[in-house]
Amino acid sequence: MAYNPKDYYFKKAKAENFVARSVYKLEEIDQRHKLFKSGQKVLDLGAAPGSWSQYLSKKVGESGKVLGIDLTPIKINLPNAVFVTADIESVNLEDIFKQHGFVPPLDSVVSDMAPNTTGIRSADQARSFALCEMALTVAMRMLKPGGSFVCKIFHGNEFEVLRKSMRSNFKTVDIIKPKGTRKESKEIFMIGLGFFK
Repeated sequence: MAYNPKDYYFKKAKAENFVARSVYKLEEIDQRHKLFKSGQKVLDLGAAPGSWSQYLSKKVGESGKVLGIDLTPIKINLPNAVFVTADIESVNLEDIFKQHGFVPPLDSVVSDMAPNTTGIRSADQARSFALCEMALTVAMRMLKPGGSFVCKIFHGNEFEVLRKSMRSNFKTVDIIKPKGTRKESKEIFMIGLGFFK
């Protein structure tokens, strides 16, 4: 089947006022695991253009908070979300949290970060793995006991390394390729449930 940028999920996102079709990947993960609830604090890494934060904003409600970080500016306004344009590799998260009244520990850390792809599969997989490792490091520093972690990774040789690392920090690790993922895509999502230190 030919690649269709304006597929069912693209049209659904437009109709439901989400800025990107990727929202349905997070929604499917949440429907399976019931991750997000009213009053929670969630960190959204690689948040642009903002559809995951839109979904999270609704789920955590007025008493919850979402902090989104991305290299690309996020141009949406949400009543319970703050967006920061920064490089997660070099930014001081503690300073950002303080500036925006975002007090750890967090209920969930989610990452839809992806590298700028080169078309060289092994290189892209390695860069995707590095971003996941970075997101997991943040999660281990910031999550409360029992917290959750969601991370996108390009499936490759490093996949098992990440799964092993997550298994030593979470009670349960699940792997999902959501229906909203394009057929030709190598991306999958790893979900860590029940964080323990």
